Amino acid sequence: MKSWPTTSIPKVAKAIKPLTIYSTEQQGLVEFPIKSRYQMYVCGITPYDATHLGHAATYLTFDLIHRFWLAQGASVNFIQNITDIDDPLLERANRDGVDWKDLAHSQIDLFRSDMEMLRILPPTHYEGAVDAIPDVVEAIATLDEKGAVYDIDADKYFAVHSDENFGGESHLSHDEMMTIFAERGGDPKRNGKRDPLDALLWLAHRDGDPYWPSRYGNGRPGWHIECAAIALKFAEPSQDYVIDIQGGGKDLIFPHHEMSASQVKVLTGKKFAKAYVHAALIGLDGEKMSKSKGNLVFVSKLIETGVQPMAIRWALLKRPYCKEYMWQRNETTVAQQELDALAAKLSRSQIPPTESLIAQIYNLLADDLKSDQAIAEINSWVASQGSGGNAQALRDVIDALLGVVLPA
Repeated sequence: MKSWPTTSIPKVAKAIKPLTIYSTEQQGLVEFPIKSRYQMYVCGITPYDATHLGHAATYLTFDLIHRFWLAQGASVNFIQNITDIDDPLLERANRDGVDWKDLAHSQIDLFRSDMEMLRILPPTHYEGAVDAIPDVVEAIATLDEKGAVYDIDADKYFAVHSDENFGGESHLSHDEMMTIFAERGGDPKRNGKRDPLDALLWLAHRDGDPYWPSRYGNGRPGWHIECAAIALKFAEPSQDYVIDIQGGGKDLIFPHHEMSASQVKVLTGKKFAKAYVHAALIGLDGEKMSKSKGNLVFVSKLIETGVQPMAIRWALLKRPYCKEYMWQRNETTVAQQELDALAAKLSRSQIPPTESLIAQIYNLLADDLKSDQAIAEINSWVASQGSGGNAQALRDVIDALLGVVLPA
């Protein structure tokens, strides 16, 4: 599947500190020693609605990681999926009286445009679930050979406890898993399941639903096996784990990332990821921002009203990636004011020293992506006095590491 155009990145001094970042599995910081190549899988959208600020904040988080690794001089194998066949997509298409494929294509196009406007670096590999169905079927076959698959009617299920470490990524109790599983697409009460938490791998054809032929009959893939199959298709596993980082929003910790991790472990015998990194959710007016609540703030709508994409990016960077927060309606206005002040400062013939500030930006991003503190340091520098700074060097670092391009 086509992703979106990349953006140029200015050449900057090489980052010499390793990246440390919080991992849900380890429940603490994980260090990534500097090496020549990293691999990252970030779960993509289900394309039944436009890109909202929660999406933007998530993909911005992993864009910071991508940019930091590039600044170390490494290459990054960045893999992302699109869940372009799933129940929510079919339900929305049916509600709106449109073809599900047309709805998916329109929202994927809008998502690509939003990512380009926000200067999110594109994936190395960008794959839709529909295109990956042959890979999904092969993955199910391998799980079946390993005794991890069973049938309910014509549907195929993954026995989660075929992975002895199931639950080790999310650290949830059984009761917590049961509640969340039911809320997020699971079917814990289905008759015939060996364990209520066992995950659907292949859904046999239902009347009115799209389907694809396979050795298991006509049907379509389950959610979690999609990401496992796509990751394994494009990753280059190390001795100990398949990829460096598995990423997404905190709402994916369970069941999605837990299930995918277990499936990959059974498929390969390796850990899926060295670290599981999750971006916090965003709220509005005291409530979680979600499609079901109808309180989403869409990137494309903000841009249509005249908000500059860099103001959106800057506003999101001002918040710790791993802490939930409430979006304020004036945030992009404040962000634009700060960007204008920074651009004005950099346009002067003499500016305060920049060497220390640049070093702080590198160090803060290396230390669990503290972009909020980096921006605070930049704003303090704008308010300072002095001479001897290098405007172009600071511009380039803000562009390369934070992804924010300033007007000349």
